[in-house]
Amino acid sequence: MNKLLSSLLALAAFAGAASAPALAETAPKIVIVDMAKLLDDHYETVEQNTKLKGDEGKANEELEKLNKEGQDLVAQLKELEEKGKNPALATDAKEKLQTEMRAKIEEIQRKQNEVQSFRGNTQRSLQQRIQNFRKIMFEKINVTVTEVAKKKGANLVLDKSGFSHIGISPVVYSDSSYDITEDVQKEINKARPAGSAAPAAPAATPAPAAKTDDAAKVTFPGAK
Repeated sequence: MNKLLSSLLALAAFAGAASAPALAETAPKIVIVDMAKLLDDHYETVEQNTKLKGDEGKANEELEKLNKEGQDLVAQLKELEEKGKNPALATDAKEKLQTEMRAKIEEIQRKQNEVQSFRGNTQRSLQQRIQNFRKIMFEKINVTVTEVAKKKGANLVLDKSGFSHIGISPVVYSDSSYDITEDVQKEINKARPAGSAAPAAPAATPAPAAKTDDAAKVTFPGAK
Protein backbone atom coordinates (compact mmCIF):
# COMPACT_ATOMS: atom_id res chain seq x y z
CA MET A 1 0.00 0.00 0.00
CA ASN A 2 2.75 2.42 0.96
CA LYS A 3 4.61 1.50 -2.20
CA LEU A 4 1.52 2.24 -4.32
CA LEU A 5 1.00 5.57 -2.57
CA SER A 6 4.61 6.53 -3.13
CA SER A 7 4.29 5.73 -6.83
CA LEU A 8 1.16 7.88 -7.20
CA LEU A 9 2.81 10.82 -5.44
CA ALA A 10 5.85 10.54 -7.64
CA LEU A 11 3.67 10.45 -10.74
CA ALA A 12 1.74 13.52 -9.60
CA ALA A 13 4.96 15.42 -8.91
CA PHE A 14 6.31 14.51 -12.34
CA ALA A 15 3.10 15.63 -14.04
CA GLY A 16 3.15 18.94 -12.16
CA ALA A 17 6.76 19.59 -13.10
CA ALA A 18 6.05 18.78 -16.73
CA SER A 19 3.07 21.16 -16.94
CA ALA A 20 4.82 24.13 -15.25
CA PRO A 21 6.78 25.24 -18.36
CA ALA A 22 3.63 25.01 -20.44
CA LEU A 23 1.74 27.23 -18.01
CA ALA A 24 4.60 29.72 -17.97
CA GLU A 25 4.62 29.84 -21.78
CA THR A 26 0.90 30.57 -22.01
CA ALA A 27 0.78 33.13 -19.19
CA PRO A 28 -0.17 36.51 -20.75
CA LYS A 29 2.15 39.48 -20.55
CA ILE A 30 0.02 42.59 -20.24
CA VAL A 31 0.99 46.19 -21.01
CA ILE A 32 -0.99 49.41 -20.56
CA VAL A 33 -1.43 52.31 -22.98
CA ASP A 34 -3.29 55.63 -22.96
CA MET A 35 -4.89 55.82 -26.39
CA ALA A 36 -6.54 59.20 -25.73
CA LYS A 37 -3.19 60.79 -24.89
CA LEU A 38 -1.59 59.29 -27.96
CA LEU A 39 -4.37 60.73 -30.12
CA ASP A 40 -4.38 64.15 -28.46
CA ASP A 41 -0.60 64.58 -28.58
CA HIS A 42 -0.14 63.19 -32.08
CA TYR A 43 1.41 65.76 -34.43
CA GLU A 44 -1.27 65.04 -37.04
CA THR A 45 -3.97 65.84 -34.48
CA VAL A 46 -2.33 69.20 -33.78
CA GLU A 47 -2.31 69.95 -37.51
CA GLN A 48 -5.92 68.83 -37.91
CA ASN A 49 -7.04 70.98 -34.98
CA THR A 50 -5.46 74.03 -36.61
CA LYS A 51 -7.32 73.35 -39.87
CA LEU A 52 -10.62 72.77 -38.08
CA LYS A 53 -10.20 75.95 -36.05
CA GLY A 54 -9.61 77.93 -39.24
CA ASP A 55 -12.67 76.44 -40.94
CA GLU A 56 -14.73 77.02 -37.81
CA GLY A 57 -13.68 80.67 -37.85
CA LYS A 58 -14.71 81.03 -41.50
CA ALA A 59 -18.09 79.45 -40.72
CA ASN A 60 -18.66 81.88 -37.86
CA GLU A 61 -17.79 84.80 -40.12
CA GLU A 62 -20.38 83.59 -42.63
CA LEU A 63 -22.95 83.26 -39.84
CA GLU A 64 -22.25 86.81 -38.74
CA LYS A 65 -22.71 87.97 -42.32
CA LEU A 66 -26.06 86.18 -42.58
CA ASN A 67 -27.06 87.61 -39.22
CA LYS A 68 -26.32 91.13 -40.40
CA GLU A 69 -28.37 90.56 -43.56
CA GLY A 70 -31.26 89.34 -41.43
CA GLN A 71 -31.08 92.34 -39.11
CA ASP A 72 -31.07 94.67 -42.12
CA LEU A 73 -34.26 93.02 -43.36
CA VAL A 74 -35.89 93.49 -39.95
CA ALA A 75 -34.91 97.17 -39.99
CA GLN A 76 -36.48 97.53 -43.43
CA LEU A 77 -39.68 95.90 -42.16
CA LYS A 78 -39.85 98.34 -39.24
CA GLU A 79 -39.50 101.26 -41.64
CA LEU A 80 -42.48 99.97 -43.62
CA GLU A 81 -44.46 99.57 -40.39
CA GLU A 82 -43.73 103.17 -39.44
CA LYS A 83 -44.87 104.41 -42.83
CA GLY A 84 -48.09 102.46 -42.41
CA LYS A 85 -48.90 104.38 -39.22
CA ASN A 86 -49.31 107.64 -41.18
CA PRO A 87 -53.03 108.53 -40.91
CA ALA A 88 -52.82 110.64 -44.04
CA LEU A 89 -51.76 107.68 -46.15
CA ALA A 90 -54.12 106.91 -49.03
CA THR A 91 -55.88 103.56 -49.19
CA ASP A 92 -54.01 102.35 -52.26
CA ALA A 93 -50.71 103.39 -50.64
CA LYS A 94 -51.60 101.43 -47.49
CA GLU A 95 -52.42 98.36 -49.56
CA LYS A 96 -49.10 98.69 -51.35
CA LEU A 97 -47.30 98.93 -48.01
CA GLN A 98 -49.11 95.85 -46.73
CA THR A 99 -47.98 93.91 -49.80
CA GLU A 100 -44.38 95.07 -49.31
CA MET A 101 -44.50 94.13 -45.62
CA ARG A 102 -45.77 90.62 -46.36
CA ALA A 103 -43.01 90.17 -48.93
CA LYS A 104 -40.44 91.46 -46.44
CA ILE A 105 -41.65 89.05 -43.74
CA GLU A 106 -41.35 86.14 -46.18
CA GLU A 107 -37.82 87.29 -47.06
CA ILE A 108 -36.92 87.38 -43.35
CA GLN A 109 -38.28 83.87 -42.88
CA ARG A 110 -36.24 82.62 -45.84
CA LYS A 111 -33.13 84.23 -44.35
CA GLN A 112 -33.82 82.58 -40.99
CA ASN A 113 -34.15 79.21 -42.73
CA GLU A 114 -30.91 79.86 -44.58
CA VAL A 115 -29.13 80.59 -41.31
CA GLN A 116 -30.48 77.46 -39.62
CA SER A 117 -29.57 75.30 -42.60
CA PHE A 118 -26.06 76.73 -42.82
CA ARG A 119 -25.43 76.26 -39.10
CA GLY A 120 -26.73 72.67 -39.13
CA ASN A 121 -24.77 71.70 -42.24
CA THR A 122 -21.59 73.25 -40.83
CA GLN A 123 -21.90 71.43 -37.52
CA ARG A 124 -22.59 68.09 -39.22
CA SER A 125 -19.69 68.59 -41.61
CA LEU A 126 -17.20 69.40 -38.84
CA GLN A 127 -18.42 66.52 -36.66
CA GLN A 128 -18.11 64.09 -39.57
CA ARG A 129 -14.59 65.30 -40.30
CA ILE A 130 -13.65 64.81 -36.64
CA GLN A 131 -15.12 61.30 -36.56
CA ASN A 132 -13.40 60.27 -39.78
CA PHE A 133 -10.09 61.69 -38.59
CA ARG A 134 -10.29 59.92 -35.23
CA LYS A 135 -11.09 56.60 -36.91
CA ILE A 136 -8.10 56.87 -39.24
CA MET A 137 -5.78 58.02 -36.45
CA PHE A 138 -6.74 55.22 -34.07
CA GLU A 139 -6.05 52.70 -36.84
CA LYS A 140 -2.60 54.23 -37.40
CA ILE A 141 -1.83 54.45 -33.69
CA ASN A 142 -2.94 50.85 -33.18
CA VAL A 143 -0.26 49.73 -35.61
CA THR A 144 2.48 51.44 -33.59
CA VAL A 145 1.05 50.22 -30.28
CA THR A 146 1.10 46.66 -31.58
CA GLU A 147 4.69 46.98 -32.78
CA VAL A 148 5.89 48.36 -29.43
CA ALA A 149 3.92 45.76 -27.47
CA LYS A 150 5.44 42.93 -29.49
CA LYS A 151 8.95 44.31 -28.96
CA LYS A 152 8.31 44.14 -25.23
CA GLY A 153 7.04 40.59 -25.51
CA ALA A 154 3.47 41.50 -24.62
CA ASN A 155 0.50 39.59 -25.94
CA LEU A 156 -2.26 41.72 -24.40
CA VAL A 157 -2.67 45.53 -24.43
CA LEU A 158 -5.20 47.37 -22.25
CA ASP A 159 -6.31 50.96 -22.86
CA LYS A 160 -6.47 52.95 -19.62
CA SER A 161 -8.12 56.04 -21.14
CA GLY A 162 -11.59 54.58 -21.62
CA PHE A 163 -14.45 53.89 -19.22
CA SER A 164 -16.48 50.77 -18.59
CA HIS A 165 -20.28 50.59 -18.64
CA ILE A 166 -20.29 51.55 -14.94
CA GLY A 167 -18.22 54.66 -15.56
CA ILE A 168 -14.78 53.63 -14.28
CA SER A 169 -11.53 52.89 -16.05
CA PRO A 170 -11.10 49.23 -17.02
CA VAL A 171 -7.57 49.46 -15.57
CA VAL A 172 -7.98 49.97 -11.84
CA TYR A 173 -4.25 49.75 -11.08
CA SER A 174 -1.09 49.16 -13.06
CA ASP A 175 2.61 49.43 -12.35
CA SER A 176 4.11 52.30 -14.37
CA SER A 177 6.67 49.91 -15.80
CA TYR A 178 3.85 48.25 -17.76
CA ASP A 179 2.77 51.53 -19.39
CA ILE A 180 4.08 51.76 -22.96
CA THR A 181 2.45 55.11 -23.83
CA GLU A 182 5.73 57.05 -23.85
CA ASP A 183 7.45 54.34 -25.89
CA VAL A 184 4.68 54.52 -28.48
CA GLN A 185 4.88 58.32 -28.56
CA LYS A 186 8.61 58.12 -29.28
CA GLU A 187 7.94 55.77 -32.19
CA ILE A 188 5.20 58.04 -33.53
CA ASN A 189 7.39 61.15 -33.30
CA LYS A 190 10.09 59.51 -35.40
CA ALA A 191 7.87 60.33 -38.39
CA ARG A 192 7.08 63.84 -37.19
CA PRO A 193 7.89 66.47 -39.85
CA ALA A 194 10.51 69.02 -38.90
CA GLY A 195 9.00 72.27 -37.69
CA SER A 196 5.54 70.85 -37.03
CA ALA A 197 3.67 72.40 -34.10
CA ALA A 198 3.96 70.76 -30.70
CA PRO A 199 0.82 69.77 -28.79
CA ALA A 200 -0.68 72.48 -26.61
CA ALA A 201 -0.61 72.28 -22.83
CA PRO A 202 -2.90 70.77 -21.71
CA ALA A 203 -3.05 68.31 -24.56
CA ALA A 204 -5.06 69.43 -27.55
CA THR A 205 -8.38 67.78 -28.25
CA PRO A 206 -10.26 67.49 -31.54
CA ALA A 207 -11.87 70.78 -32.38
CA PRO A 208 -15.57 71.10 -31.55
CA ALA A 209 -18.29 71.80 -34.04
CA ALA A 210 -19.16 75.37 -35.02
CA LYS A 211 -19.64 77.58 -32.01
CA THR A 212 -23.17 77.98 -30.74
CA ASP A 213 -22.53 80.76 -28.24
CA ASP A 214 -24.22 84.14 -28.45
CA ALA A 215 -21.69 85.47 -30.93
CA ALA A 216 -22.37 82.65 -33.38
CA LYS A 217 -26.13 82.37 -32.90
CA VAL A 218 -28.14 84.22 -35.49
CA THR A 219 -31.22 86.04 -34.27
CA PHE A 220 -33.29 88.68 -35.95
CA PRO A 221 -34.59 91.01 -33.23
CA GLY A 222 -38.12 92.17 -33.92
CA ALA A 223 -38.77 89.64 -36.67
CA LYS A 224 -42.37 88.43 -36.72
